[in-house]
Amino acid sequence: MALNLIKLCVGVSEIEELEQWIRNVRAGRDTLDHTTRMFPKRREEILPGGSLYWVIRGFILCRQPIAGFVAVKGRDGIERCRIDFKPRIIPVVPVPRRAFQGWRYLEAADAPRDLQKGVAAKGITPKMRRELSELGLL
Repeated sequence: MALNLIKLCVGVSEIEELEQWIRNVRAGRDTLDHTTRMFPKRREEILPGGSLYWVIRGFILCRQPIAGFVAVKGRDGIERCRIDFKPRIIPVVPVPRRAFQGWRYLEAADAPRDLQKGVAAKGITPKMRRELSELGLL
């Protein structure tokens, strides 16, 4: 099982907003990525097969498969890590998560399971999924 990363998805309140952002970015750039200051020391455990789990409004709501890590230098000359993603967003069973800075490792055993395809398509809103998860019904 691959190691994963977890990060806050700042400025996004629903999965649909993240999906729209991806569509907008893909229209104008070659890569779908996020640049962060720290390079994961355990990157060999993340690739292949690891994902970045996004925390949206206090819940882990989805994951995005990681395609690679690239060292890049900022305008200030400091080396940073560009995390390249695959464009696929995979909804997961909502799990509450407190705010934190940066990214953290997320062991596969601690990662929320993917939502069954039918659950995401049955008209259950993300808010309703969160509430059902809090009640232990999802």
